[in-house]
Amino acid sequence: MTASSHASPIGLWLNGARGSVATTAITGLLAVRDNLMPSTGCVTDSPALDRAPLVPWSEIVVGGHDILGTPLEKRAEMLVDNGVIPRPVLSPVRRGLAAIEREVRTGYDPATHPGTQADAVDRLASDIGDFRSRHGLERVVVVNIASTEAPFPGQPEHGDPDAMAAALSQPDRLVLPPSSVVAYAAFQAGCPFVDFTPSTGARLPALTALAQRRGVPFAGSDGKTGETLLRTVLAPMFAVRQLRVLSWAGINLLGGGDGATLEDPHIASSKLTSKSSVLQSLLGEDVKAPLHIDNVPDLGDHKTAWDHVSFEGFLGVRMSMQVTWCGVDSTLAAPLVLDLTRLVAAGHAAGQRGPITQLAFFFKDPIGTSEHSLAAQFRMLTAWANALDRPPGL
Repeated sequence: MTASSHASPIGLWLNGARGSVATTAITGLLAVRDNLMPSTGCVTDSPALDRAPLVPWSEIVVGGHDILGTPLEKRAEMLVDNGVIPRPVLSPVRRGLAAIEREVRTGYDPATHPGTQADAVDRLASDIGDFRSRHGLERVVVVNIASTEAPFPGQPEHGDPDAMAAALSQPDRLVLPPSSVVAYAAFQAGCPFVDFTPSTGARLPALTALAQRRGVPFAGSDGKTGETLLRTVLAPMFAVRQLRVLSWAGINLLGGGDGATLEDPHIASSKLTSKSSVLQSLLGEDVKAPLHIDNVPDLGDHKTAWDHVSFEGFLGVRMSMQVTWCGVDSTLAAPLVLDLTRLVAAGHAAGQRGPITQLAFFFKDPIGTSEHSLAAQFRMLTAWANALDRPPGL
């Protein structure tokens, strides 16, 4: 839709602001709003969402947290060299990257943070609140796109927001994983939260209760960009055609920071669980679905996924399908981060709080729904977004 130029700007606060996905999203946003490139890959510019009350690209202000120190301009140069960002795009957006770099603050790292986790929450929330105030923003959407974390053991305080708040003030105790500290800070600052990773994030009863108490929505988890996206299209095909899938094996080859991170089996387990749940939901528990992720450093951000599907048809005849997906991970993920920012901001403006289940379309492991069929998820998304109340000025 074409929104009024009088619409209030919103903030996008990226946790992991100097990573590949964030840098691609920031560069892409600058290029799209300056009409240097079309918004290809952005679902919110689809005609199917033309009645949704979305802010224009020009009204999104960006800041963020990161624990790494490489400036955005340098990160963008590296992504140009890796074939992720087209070289002609970089020069016109350099000034914009430098301006956003000045809005990036030091993130939370439990290995280096000197105080309690309550101190960390206060600092992160203060950074976000200061960003909102300085830019006169009506709302800020916090999006977590930091590296995937290892599974975090549950603790009694995870069930009650008041008990969690007390526990966070205890010295030398890690009550929450970093992603949940970020979610807590977002809610404390009165901001919606999106977890684009398979990390714990807001998926704790205490944080869900806190979001409801603060009147803010959240969405997640684990952005659906490549192999799993394909599976959510193909698996329903087998189901509606009454073809019996016997096995669905998958191999993922990737490099870069994600490849190095997921080389740790303990960290990779949350990603594998997220990816595997899709087939179980769509085809049933009896389908054997081995899945592997291998780090191939020279691939960088270019990811290859290979799937082999063995299925049975009429009269028990065995057949198979093989699919190879070659994609650039950050290129596929970045527009979805921008889409989610616009959609969650619209939901927040309309008074939504707690998990927005209608955003399942964007996630491998959607919060609050077991629906995994991409077509069904898109119907949910469009019906919800187009029915949102329009805030003044849109």
